[in-house]
Amino acid sequence: MTSDTPYASRSARRLSLSYAEVRSWHRPLMIMVAAMSALVVVASVGLFADGRQVLQESVWAKPLKFGASFVMYGATLAWLIPKLRRARRTMWFVGTVFAVAGLIDVGFIAVQAARGTFSHFNAGTDTFNLIGQQIFSTGVFGLFGASLIVAVMLLFQRVGDAALTWALRAGLGLAVLGMALASFITGWTSSAGPRTVQDAYGSPVPLVGGHGVGVPDGGGMPITNWSTTGGDLRVPHFIGLHSIQVFVLTVLVLTALAARIDRLRHERVRAQLTGVAILGYGALFTITAWQALRGQSLIHPDAATWTALAATAVLTALAAALVVTVVHRNEPGRRAETVSPRELVLRRKAAHRKGLARGETRAPAGPLDEDSRHSVASAPARSPDLGAR
Repeated sequence: MTSDTPYASRSARRLSLSYAEVRSWHRPLMIMVAAMSALVVVASVGLFADGRQVLQESVWAKPLKFGASFVMYGATLAWLIPKLRRARRTMWFVGTVFAVAGLIDVGFIAVQAARGTFSHFNAGTDTFNLIGQQIFSTGVFGLFGASLIVAVMLLFQRVGDAALTWALRAGLGLAVLGMALASFITGWTSSAGPRTVQDAYGSPVPLVGGHGVGVPDGGGMPITNWSTTGGDLRVPHFIGLHSIQVFVLTVLVLTALAARIDRLRHERVRAQLTGVAILGYGALFTITAWQALRGQSLIHPDAATWTALAATAVLTALAAALVVTVVHRNEPGRRAETVSPRELVLRRKAAHRKGLARGETRAPAGPLDEDSRHSVASAPARSPDLGAR
């Protein structure tokens, strides 16, 4: 089939980007994205050029991870906010709040890394750290509040087709849940009391709280530094925060495949498959949160976790198969909605060449859309002798 297919081509146009459209994105958020991109470059160089470490990890690892995360999330919000038609000024302000809060928070993380010390959970009494921690904690609420407001606004309007709208709604919803879960990190793990660790220069630094559940931070997985010996709430936090990118990518893939696969051309089908992906991913978020709160490492799941993961995989696959099966049964109706006007004309001419009686009130062979059926059926019948040549 060609790209003239109505639903697929329309969705592709909605998801395509142009330079003019990128310029229309939320500018403060794009400034934040540019700054975070620069931080990613600086931190990447620091990983190799700076040998300082805290808790067996490069001091630049955390700025690199936060910078990359904010590039993805910030660019998504910068694209999304101008598409929200209601309360446009309020949404612009909310986006600006997120951009400013992101620059302050990640900026503090980068400065602390340059100082060779900790940004999170640092209970040090030096003046810079005391002031920075207050600003840092305030910025976290700004990031959470801005994301929550955008998520609520999405419930009352559509952006693109049904698949994209639900991808954005569910993605932002899970992102907010991931941020909310991160706020429990300190409270959940600080019951063991404060501990003292060394910064990059060997000086003692008091920490209150941590990312791990049941175990102290440090010595985790490569790159992520997630705990290998106990629970770590950064796992579901990461999964929830970046769910919106996963869901939008799912919509992009389905839209691209719709140009080649007939069963994906209908908007409802793509929306249903997107819904299946949302449910499966949401279950994964829930399972990893449950696993972390039980003090269990991501890479050492027990039988209960394996059972939950297997059940999620099977049910997700069955749901996707059910959607495809229903589409296959209704294939004639789906094809009827994708027939172009040119193809209808060609079919009519072919039917006349085969000797179709001009007085017949039935539509030519082949699937037609509802408007064509109605026009053919409602046309007055002609006498056969009047049509003779």
